[in-house]
Amino acid sequence: MGLAMKRDDEFIRELLFEFEASNDLYLIAHVSQSASDDDKKRYLHAELLCDAGFFEAVNKGLYRMTNQGYDYLEVIRDNSIWEKTKSGAELIGGATLGILKELAVAYAKDAAKTKLGIDLG
Repeated sequence: MGLAMKRDDEFIRELLFEFEASNDLYLIAHVSQSASDDDKKRYLHAELLCDAGFFEAVNKGLYRMTNQGYDYLEVIRDNSIWEKTKSGAELIGGATLGILKELAVAYAKDAAKTKLGIDLG
């Protein structure tokens, strides 16, 4: 049968963490006709990260994280904010990566207000 090509937001988060933890300048994600389902999923999600502006393709199968990608990773790093972000997306019936980022930023701003007494708007 094959892999269902649905976007997996948890996998996207894992790819961002994987890239950050790596000593490499680039994330490698390539696909061929005989690629495994895991390779296809990795490639698809790297391309989706490019579509969202979080990654940039620098060569076939090589990706670098953009500043926007690092910003997104920073706001979804905290597990509590990530769980709230996913729950918020479920409550509204799903979300684009852009909306996920906006939700995460809103939850991070709320945490700043609660923990630091600073209203970031």
